[in-house]
Amino acid sequence: MDTAEDRIWTIPNLLSFLRLLGVPVFLWLVLGPKADGWAVALLMVAGFSDWLDGKLARAWNQTSRLGRLIDPAADRLYILATLAGLLLREIIPWWLVALVLARDLLLLCMVPILRRLGYGPALPVHFLGKAATANLMYAFPLLFLAAHPGWYAEICAIFGWAFVIWGTGLYWWAGVLYVVQVRRLARASR
Repeated sequence: MDTAEDRIWTIPNLLSFLRLLGVPVFLWLVLGPKADGWAVALLMVAGFSDWLDGKLARAWNQTSRLGRLIDPAADRLYILATLAGLLLREIIPWWLVALVLARDLLLLCMVPILRRLGYGPALPVHFLGKAATANLMYAFPLLFLAAHPGWYAEICAIFGWAFVIWGTGLYWWAGVLYVVQVRRLARASR
């Protein structure tokens, strides 16, 4: 018998799938026609739909295993795609990309340990990780806007870099907490 956890066809999952479909569109907008306005709008819609799918999943009791996989996957893909676009357009330095990627690689090393312990590929998302992602998703559109001449460029650069620094710090902090959590699970299983 299927449980609520096994559901695939839910509104929150549909929103997450649509977000996933937006990743290649976003990259094309940034790297092809360099339509930054549309790219920023897509990032904003993706950020709103990220908030909305979680809100609806909880409110309508439509949380599912699939949702817990694709929602953070969509977040990671948007972060990676945005970092790639910003780097290739020479808006951000390579060391920032390396810093964010290093954290994701560290967490990727935890997946085999979690599987060996009988957990899924990931533990539940921590509030700190959500805060880090939110900061980065605020930062990226601002950095795109800061790359264009205009009265708003300097303000966008200041706030964009503030969100990047804060978001990257939280991103690493959440990653360290995740590693600590996996170590505790490993110790408890012995």
